[in-house]
Amino acid sequence: MNSLSYQDLHHKFAADIDAETAGALERLGATSSGTKNAVVGLLRHQQLKHPLSVLPLLVHGAETGSPEPAVPIAAVHVLWWTSACYFDDLSDGNGSTPVGDELGPHEALLASVVAGHVLPLQILRALQAPEEVRGALTTEALTCGAVAAEGQLADIRGDLSGATRKSVAEVYRGKSGAPFGMITAMAAILAEAPPEQIGLWREFGHVFGILWQLFNDQEDILSGRNEDLLNGTVTYLLACALEEGAPGTAERLTDLHAAARESARARNALTELLLAPANQHRYQRDLTAFREEAHRLLADLGGDEAYVTALRQLVDHSSRLYL
Repeated sequence: MNSLSYQDLHHKFAADIDAETAGALERLGATSSGTKNAVVGLLRHQQLKHPLSVLPLLVHGAETGSPEPAVPIAAVHVLWWTSACYFDDLSDGNGSTPVGDELGPHEALLASVVAGHVLPLQILRALQAPEEVRGALTTEALTCGAVAAEGQLADIRGDLSGATRKSVAEVYRGKSGAPFGMITAMAAILAEAPPEQIGLWREFGHVFGILWQLFNDQEDILSGRNEDLLNGTVTYLLACALEEGAPGTAERLTDLHAAARESARARNALTELLLAPANQHRYQRDLTAFREEAHRLLADLGGDEAYVTALRQLVDHSSRLYL
């Protein structure tokens, strides 16, 4: 295999990942038809925009030369993020909105719990792997749940006082880095990599998760949704402006951030400050630093070059300055 893109891998295994998810739903049993239908409705409505389910396939491929055994882990990834994205909608104040034509908000909430917690554990328990491997995978899932919840809580609280680039990066490392670190570590555990190698893969996932959150932050602005401004989220771009802006800028940013929840005028003014060339330069500098750290980890990890190259491609895609 001389050339491989992460999109190629997604096209090759997307149907297998869907089949793995369908199998997990069937294992709920004949008496759970309502639950199955609700989860299917949620999955249909909350389809992931980017094919990041390939991440565990790439890690397992890098370790062993074969991505296919990690298909169940890829299904765990899809289920986890489907649930997380719905909970994120709830925290954004969209919890009273029906999900598609078939699910009310309360039904969607129950489906989200099953999708994000019950089904992933079912998949891990059903793996044809040694008991110690299944145990380590389950521990990884449970640890991630706690760390990601802590990061999401910090994000929801949106405390602007004392916010720095470092503090925001730590929040991102929890709410996005933890689930990516979980999934990369799981793939390495399934490949029966040595403990130090598993630790490096987990750290790579953490750094990639920060990069992906930075990518999402940019996409939120470029799409015109501006959900971060509407929700009072303290983003990394805002922390850059607060920490390194001109004297007096911090007070104006703080006032605009408070007003942006209700005022389109304040949102526009705040966006103008965030997108100032000097602030974008600071942001790009840090994007580059995170990208270089991810590449350094991949160099230390090594492995099958075709899959490592595709991972580098994924890192580069997520770490561009799109603004």
